[in-house]
Order: sequence, then C-alpha cells, then structure tokens
Amino acid sequence: MKYILYIIPIFFFVSCSFKSEVSVENMPQKTRFIKSDFTQLPKWEDENYDESLKLFVKDCSTKKTQNIYKNLCKKAQNVDDAKSFFEQSFDVYEVVSNSSNSILTGYYEPLLRGSLTSSLEYRYPLYETPKDLVNVKLESIYPELKNYRLRGRLVGDELVPYYKRGERDVLDADVICWVDSRIDRFFLEVQGSGRVLLDSGESIFVGYANQNGYKYSSIGRYMVQKGFLKKGEVSLQTIKEWLLKNPLKVDEVLNHNKSMIFFKQNKSSATGALGLELDAKRSVAVDRRFIPYGSMLYISSKSDVLDINRVVFAQDTGGAIRGSVRADLFLGYGDEAQNIAGRLNAPLKMWILLPKGI
Repeated sequence: MKYILYIIPIFFFVSCSFKSEVSVENMPQKTRFIKSDFTQLPKWEDENYDESLKLFVKDCSTKKTQNIYKNLCKKAQNVDDAKSFFEQSFDVYEVVSNSSNSILTGYYEPLLRGSLTSSLEYRYPLYETPKDLVNVKLESIYPELKNYRLRGRLVGDELVPYYKRGERDVLDADVICWVDSRIDRFFLEVQGSGRVLLDSGESIFVGYANQNGYKYSSIGRYMVQKGFLKKGEVSLQTIKEWLLKNPLKVDEVLNHNKSMIFFKQNKSSATGALGLELDAKRSVAVDRRFIPYGSMLYISSKSDVLDINRVVFAQDTGGAIRGSVRADLFLGYGDEAQNIAGRLNAPLKMWILLPKGI
C-alpha cells in the first residue's frame, strides 16, 4: 500500500480510436478494454516466462486470484512450456485509460532506526490500530458502497471524525516500537510497509493495518504552492532534504496531510493488500475500482530511471493510486530501490491477461 507524494505528468499514451472497445465478463463495468494479442506486447519475446509462471502460481494462492483465473491456477502447477501456457491459455486486453493520468510510479521498503523503549533518541511511536478507532462497513445497508467504509470515534453515542495528523500527541493505541525520525516515520506511512533496525541489533517488519479516515493530501504539491520547492524538482529525495534543512517547518508540512497510517508487525518483508509478500519489479499497486486484486498484467514504461516491459501482478493498492491505467511498482529494499522509487514518474501502457473465452 502506498500514497504518492506528488505526481508530475510527463507524456500520455492514447489508445487508437479506431480499435473497438469490448466488455469483459467479471471485470468492473467501468473499466474499458480493447482486444489485443501477445504480438502487441512490447518485448514480450524477452520475458522470463518461467519466472512469470512461478509468480503466477504464487499469485494463485489467494482466493481473489482463483476467482479470476479459475482452472488455470490448477493447470499452471504442471506446465512444461511456460511461454506456450501463457499464449494458449490467455487472451490479452489493453486497458483503456479513463483519464490523462496514465502513469507508472514506484515504491520501496524503507529502513528505519528504532527501539522497543522510548527515549530522547527514540521518541516517535509506530502505532498499532487505535483502540478507539471505529470502522463502519456500509455494504450491509448500501451494497453499492461495498468498497467504502467510515472511520471515526465515539463521543457519547455520536460517531465523529477520528483525530487527524498532529491533532493529538498521544493516541489510545499500543506501540510497536519508537523510531528516531518523524520524517522517516512519515515516509514509512507513504510506502505502507518497511523494516525497523532496533538498537538491540534485531530487525522487525511492519506493514499497513489501518488508517484514520482522512484522504491523503500531497505534501509535495503543498510545498510547491508555498514556494518551498519548484514544481519540476519535487521528489522523495528533495522533499526529505528540504525538511531536514528546515526543522521548524516540518510539522507544518507533514500535518498538511491529515491522513495517518497505523501498523502491525509482520513476520516477513513487505506484504501487499492481497496478503502476499511483494516481489521487486513484479508486484504493483493498482486502483481496485478498475483492476481487481490478483490480476496478471503486462506493463510497458520507459523513462530516465527505469525501462520496463514485463508481466506484473496486482497485489496492492494505495490512496493516491487513481485511474484505470495507473500502477505503482514495488521496487524492493535498499538504496537503489529508494532512489528509483523517489524519481520514477513515467508514461504507462497496461494490458490485462485473462482466461480465453471469457
């Protein structure tokens, strides 16, 4: 799960108008498709078919994926020729953009420094879901709101909005650990999961558990509006550098984003909303209003920081991932992943691979 700091459109691919759109059974009705084929996938011949098949089998371990691919999940477990399996078992559909926001961005697994006990050095808590946070699912009353919920807290018998970022110093919540930087903690929320190197030498993994109910607001856009940064220079790196140089402005900038993320401790590294451990450059976050979790996709994108044409899997989502042709690519762990993720903002084309004949 990830929230994007700032999006700068560069260039947009536009689907050819002479191609006819098709409706695809069991896909969201608002998503538009154009029938395509494997020959239209850029550099399909260069794909690592065996690796893609292995990851498809892994993706099939979830019910959401099984609902999409049905008997192909079982068939994939006994395949001799991965390339033939894909080409003979799947149809290719180009996903049509519903907006001008056909963009590929990236996210990564950050590393923080922390402790299991608070101190002057380690004084910023990573909270679990607050005990007074109330989640209200709306689908039992309004089925059309299946993917929506209200979050708040009870004051007497009235449900009111939960505390926004910066509104309260201490929450009624258990603390996983304390970290040494509120800036790094904020970026951990942006990425959605990460690892903490404790002062004991042990590392723990943390991931998204809940959210306070407020929509994400871009601090990058806010910093441009205030004149702190120029529009063309906004990235994860430049934002962090500016905040470190201007400590008296940190609260103002971070609190512009009222949304807060709460965490849970995980047994392994970054895990997406589908419940699977994410794979570097193979897992993407999507807008699930258009692309169902578990979908096998093919993406094509080229920029100064990344040139990618390959099979990926829709295993995550994020508050700033909006649109049908919109993906956030998980880039893994480490400095290189962070550097690419902080600068990746590139045009995107996307296809979905679905069972033949649906």
